[in-house]
Amino acid sequence: MPPRKARPPLGQHFLRDASVCARIADAIVSPPEAHVIEVGPGRGALTGHLAAKGVPLTVVEVDEALADGLRQKYEGQARVEVICADILDIDLPDLIVQRTTGRAVIAGNLPYYITSPIVRTVFSAAARIEQSVFLIQKEVALRLVARKDSRDYGFLSVLCRLHAEPELLFSVPPEAFQPSPEVTSAVVRLRIRRDIHAAPRFIDFLQRCFAHPRKKLLNNLCGIYPRETLRRSPETELRAQQLDLEELRTLWTTLEEASPPRIARSRLPPHGMIDR
Repeated sequence: MPPRKARPPLGQHFLRDASVCARIADAIVSPPEAHVIEVGPGRGALTGHLAAKGVPLTVVEVDEALADGLRQKYEGQARVEVICADILDIDLPDLIVQRTTGRAVIAGNLPYYITSPIVRTVFSAAARIEQSVFLIQKEVALRLVARKDSRDYGFLSVLCRLHAEPELLFSVPPEAFQPSPEVTSAVVRLRIRRDIHAAPRFIDFLQRCFAHPRKKLLNNLCGIYPRETLRRSPETELRAQQLDLEELRTLWTTLEEASPPRIARSRLPPHGMIDR
């Protein structure tokens, strides 16, 4: 039996299909003058297509060997900067401010296991971002774009719509990567909203609504609002999956005005504990 090929460090699945890279590059360079930040460039398949567009480009790669390879490849190209760092450890708003007076475009082939934290990092810097285009596991992409009453609709769906207008662009088969993952991927575009109203208390409320998907809102919310107050709103007899973002916002406003929550925000579970 031939020896098994060693997997790349950090579990990367490197994008190698040039046509997929070209489609991603065409989708993200908008507006033309935007500064592009690529997350996880790996061996630089997408980087090459972005650099060919002539846009100011900063790539953030956590793997030192891969970052060194990209520095050598783009040495002397002033419009391409390579940073060796974990995107989750970077002050993303500060990085953008240092490189452009406008908004940035964030792109990349994201590692499956940290897709949600990276998306949340982008949302935390939403005021400085025009849009994001990510190649991610299709299952997660479907959660991002899901609407109420669908199987994939959950906390991540409403968190996404709170900050962006999500759009599923196209699917990418496993053979587009090296090594091939065991799942299908997809490219999703998140056009960041200019009218974001994301009060921390409201996000805590949304997370509480989806904490136990099979339970009615009455049961999910009874720990923070009096049951008698909840019963006055007929929506609390529904499950969170049956309400869209604006319907949930209306319910939250009604409950906040009727009765202050019993439990402080610090008692709620961290946002990262609920992905759906």
